[in-house]
Amino acid sequence: MLPHTLLNLPARRQSLEPGAVLLRRGVREDAVVHVESGRVALGLIDGDGLSHLLGTAVGPVWLEATAAILGKPCLVDAVAETSVVLRRLPVADFTDWMNSLPDSAQVVLRDVATAHWQQSELAVSRLAKDAEARCAEWLLRHAQTSPQGSLAVMLQQRKRLIAAQLGIAPETLSRVLRHLRERSLISGSGRVVNLVDPGGLRSLAGV
Repeated sequence: MLPHTLLNLPARRQSLEPGAVLLRRGVREDAVVHVESGRVALGLIDGDGLSHLLGTAVGPVWLEATAAILGKPCLVDAVAETSVVLRRLPVADFTDWMNSLPDSAQVVLRDVATAHWQQSELAVSRLAKDAEARCAEWLLRHAQTSPQGSLAVMLQQRKRLIAAQLGIAPETLSRVLRHLRERSLISGSGRVVNLVDPGGLRSLAGV
């Protein structure tokens, strides 16, 4: 948890009613949100409301501070389940506070934030994307560039472990890889997968 001494910095205070949207997925906020009281639902907004729930946060709590630490957009939507009281700390002030920390503390904070980001990204991917999209995204994330400029993935883990990361059965992973080969998006067999059409994979993954 981030120290509450941060709240000694100038921060805009708000009171919001149930149903208010506090954060939007994919948006890089200009402030870090601290919920003083109330309960917030975290997930993905689809249509008129939050249809995919990842969890809840009960104040006092910081929301999506990981995004501010890493300079990234929010990974999830946040919607007030009850009346909430919150404060918005400008990202510039938050960044100045981070830069005032010892170098070792900054490294630890970023490492923890990176690990949390990766776990959250995987959870969101499982909710929002089908098996093919998840597999395409995984391949793109693990691809390495050869001296010739082509992209390939060395499957260093067993397929059942990769499938577990993607939240699918090993048989589903094998079927998806076969479909991707049939569509000429990837090639190769065994432990090396060549990314024949990275653009097509990005389109499929939605990245």
